[in-house]
Amino acid sequence: MALARVKARSARRESVFGERFAVFAECLLTGTWIAVACLGVVTYPAAFAAGARHLRRRTRHEVGGLRTFVADFRAALRGGWAVGLAGWAVAVAVWVDVLAARAGIPGGPLVGSVGVLALIGLAVALLRAAAVWTPGRPWRALLASAGRRTVLDPAGSFLVVCGLAVVALSAWIVAPLAVPVLGAVAAAAVAVEERYRRR
Repeated sequence: MALARVKARSARRESVFGERFAVFAECLLTGTWIAVACLGVVTYPAAFAAGARHLRRRTRHEVGGLRTFVADFRAALRGGWAVGLAGWAVAVAVWVDVLAARAGIPGGPLVGSVGVLALIGLAVALLRAAAVWTPGRPWRALLASAGRRTVLDPAGSFLVVCGLAVVALSAWIVAPLAVPVLGAVAAAAVAVEERYRRR
């Protein structure tokens, strides 16, 4: 009887470990899909939305795979390309601010710092919007509510910033590592949104 209990506990531990490792492996695979989908330059919001939806499906034990990822990516791309274009425009504006700050223009360092912080905040809001995207939901409404959550949930936003920092650090150390780690960033955004919803 005692031996049966020990075996049952061991099997439960192994199944929990197996499940967690499977989710981790799925994050790395999803990161690769996201990286490929981002090759369209303005497609990164749709890529993260499709990746986040795939990971939500995986954690709920629903069926999904590359085909459903591609279908979600196409659906998210309908309004997502405009969001991606706007994101690049903001990044260029911040880059100009940083160049102005380095050129010694009066007030430049302050403007450059504010611009960089605003860019980070917008990136977090975009990831949080992508984490809750579903087909048919307009990006404008998603971004507006994600912006509010970014401000009202600073701890969750900080966790997403940490995920972005891990990607940047991975790319700096070994560039190919940044590709699978993108899935971990999408998973972090999904987890932050789930945490916020449960609160």
